[in-house]
Amino acid sequence: MNANLPGSIKIDEYKYNLTLEKISQFPLSVRDESKLLIYESGRISQDVFKNIPQYLNDNSIIFFNDTKVIRARLIFEKSTGAKIEVFCLEPVHPTREMETAFQQKSGVTWKCLVGNSKKWKSGVLTTFFECSGKNCMLSAERLSSEGGYSLIKLSWTPALNLFSEILTAYGRVPLPPYINREAVDTDNERYQTVYAQQDGSVAAPTAGLHFTPDVLINLRKRNIKPFFLTLHVGAGTFTPVITPTIDQHNMHIERVSITRNVVEELFKDSSRMKIAVGTTTVRTLESLYWYGVKLMIDPHTTGEMKIDQWDPYKSAFDKNISVKDSMHAVLCFMDKHHLDEIHGCTRLMIVPGYKYRIPEIIITNFHQPKSTLLLLVSAFIGENWKKVYKYALENNFRFLSYGDSCLFYKN
Repeated sequence: MNANLPGSIKIDEYKYNLTLEKISQFPLSVRDESKLLIYESGRISQDVFKNIPQYLNDNSIIFFNDTKVIRARLIFEKSTGAKIEVFCLEPVHPTREMETAFQQKSGVTWKCLVGNSKKWKSGVLTTFFECSGKNCMLSAERLSSEGGYSLIKLSWTPALNLFSEILTAYGRVPLPPYINREAVDTDNERYQTVYAQQDGSVAAPTAGLHFTPDVLINLRKRNIKPFFLTLHVGAGTFTPVITPTIDQHNMHIERVSITRNVVEELFKDSSRMKIAVGTTTVRTLESLYWYGVKLMIDPHTTGEMKIDQWDPYKSAFDKNISVKDSMHAVLCFMDKHHLDEIHGCTRLMIVPGYKYRIPEIIITNFHQPKSTLLLLVSAFIGENWKKVYKYALENNFRFLSYGDSCLFYKN
């Protein structure tokens, strides 16, 4: 690793005692009745989430991740009674584009995790269910396995149904591993933001779960303008850092899409307070900034946006480029290639020592010990994350995906 990279950070410094009873297994009956922890300039207070608009400046800009959680878990039962779970992660064939993949008719190949894999040594798995009022059969064939993942060919009859329809009819909500129960009907709605639009995530952007139509209306009343971008959350978001120092951690890849209006807003207006809802939104915005820097460093850059794990920490990127100049480079690239939307992927890992370029306020949930998400929070508010989490533990805040929320002002 380059000497300029913060690889010597010890992950054991980012742990805390999270007991099972602190992990929320179900959401509250009303989304915006969750607790809200407010941290600003070293001071901590608390309120109820529905009151969050009063803590935000009028005329701010707020960014949301509009990804939609897919029912990615497919359960097959063998004649022996053994249950095999196929957990769809990302499309491979005939397309890798998420939106197009859901429009495919029988069959498709996806990269998947296979539960109870030892019980499926060979053969094709089948299951029967009802879809669009018709009897359907879904088949799964394992083509190959490598590195803990499998390539699974999925096919179905009638072949006229879209893959999105198959998942909606038969798939199950992919609740996080720390929620120790099977998904129930209410999870279909509650493990989804009210503004979700773009199918593709296997985990919810959980900071957004607290927002209700009323909260969104109250934000608009304060002229807080919403913008939407997309990062499809992968299963890797739950992967803890297990290496003693972070230099050997392999950050997961996630797909992003950013529309021209987001880039134009960031280019034209630097005075309005910028609020990011969730760590996925933070990573998308910061990745967009670094994409502009890449375009400025190498004007001949072509193809999709691609941000690697340690790109921002390399000396080649230390150019002190403004957000305005970075966005100008992105807009010029979009104009040149007649693009209305930027597509690509990011492995950006935000750790203590990182300098944030875009968000000035982050709304987020409480994250697992020794996670990349906790590192991101520490990079935003510094060592005071320990003070914040201690307060939350002592004041009965609910943790993780279905838990309570935080409002962080940048140090």
